[in-house]
Amino acid sequence: MPWSEVSRMDLRSEFVGLAAVDGANITALCRRFGISRKTAYKWLARSASGEGVEDRCSRPHESPSRTSAASAAAILALRERHPTWGGRKIRQRLLDLGSTTVPAASTISGILRRHGLIDPDEGRKHTAFQRFEHSRPNALWQMDFKGHFASAAGRCHPLTVLDDHSRFSICLAACDNESTQTVREQLTARFRLYGLPERINVDNGSPWGEGPGYRFTVLTVWLARLGIRVSHSRPYHPQTNGKDERFHRTLKADVIQGKLFADLVECQQEFDRWRTIYNTERPHEAIGLAVPASRYQISPHPFPEMLPEPEYHKDDIIRKVQQGGDVSFMGNQVEVPKSLVGQRVGFRATQIDGLWDVFFAAHHITQIDLREVTRQN
Repeated sequence: MPWSEVSRMDLRSEFVGLAAVDGANITALCRRFGISRKTAYKWLARSASGEGVEDRCSRPHESPSRTSAASAAAILALRERHPTWGGRKIRQRLLDLGSTTVPAASTISGILRRHGLIDPDEGRKHTAFQRFEHSRPNALWQMDFKGHFASAAGRCHPLTVLDDHSRFSICLAACDNESTQTVREQLTARFRLYGLPERINVDNGSPWGEGPGYRFTVLTVWLARLGIRVSHSRPYHPQTNGKDERFHRTLKADVIQGKLFADLVECQQEFDRWRTIYNTERPHEAIGLAVPASRYQISPHPFPEMLPEPEYHKDDIIRKVQQGGDVSFMGNQVEVPKSLVGQRVGFRATQIDGLWDVFFAAHHITQIDLREVTRQN
């Protein structure tokens, strides 16, 4: 029997009337009216007590756990200041600010959703996954240029450096180019402030690479002389620098997207403002909703104002790289990267007679087999 909205109350009254007759078969009536026995006895009990069979409102008279208007206002105000933050970040930030009555993250997400501030489809795109991280600050920095964008006065090339362990933003610089000199100046300022990392990971592009397999540029030679190891991402695998890539996504969403800056000065002012929020206020889900500044410490290795010479083993044979990238060794010309012109390299004997490894500082450059040279001559 169809239970249309128009006839709902009439059908309930009819059922109660039929069921109240002596000898009525309740089970058969339930089957005819398409209701359960539990519902049938509920209606009969209400009818017998004079309450009627109307639907009752299930809303409680009081909601002691309902979010207060003040808490909801604080949540919405924080969301207005940080439009990309979700329930977990907002909850953690409220706790960090000293709020004592902070609802659950799911409740905060519900409030945002009711106010039209969460797109369900957008939320499903950002599923968290576990990343490897180094166990201490400054063990690894990730460095890259974010894709450049237009300002009213030209193009901005954001240079970003991120500490792998803490996600602390070491550098966020609005640059007008991607040259070696620009990167060196920016890194020098950060080295003076934060000290030297043990290693920096970069991709294979300029100015820190000249394509896959070409690790040495003027910039990476300078870093090697500072005692910093330089590693390069696997070609076509940007996830090797995944934390910095994720930082770029957040930077775009929070700062760059939909805005036209007057010039690089305004870009840098906005970068500086947001970097402070990112490092000291924004809870980071990948580090347990801590802020990056709480996990970062400056490096114990200070920046040397005088660039040190590369160090070699006492048994290494040292030679200077000539113009064109050639080194004279035991009557032979050995070719090394041209970025090493003017630098000293070390030839180190292996356990195989006639086979020598060539190093620049701690970096292995190439290997020379004097037996092959002798046979060719």
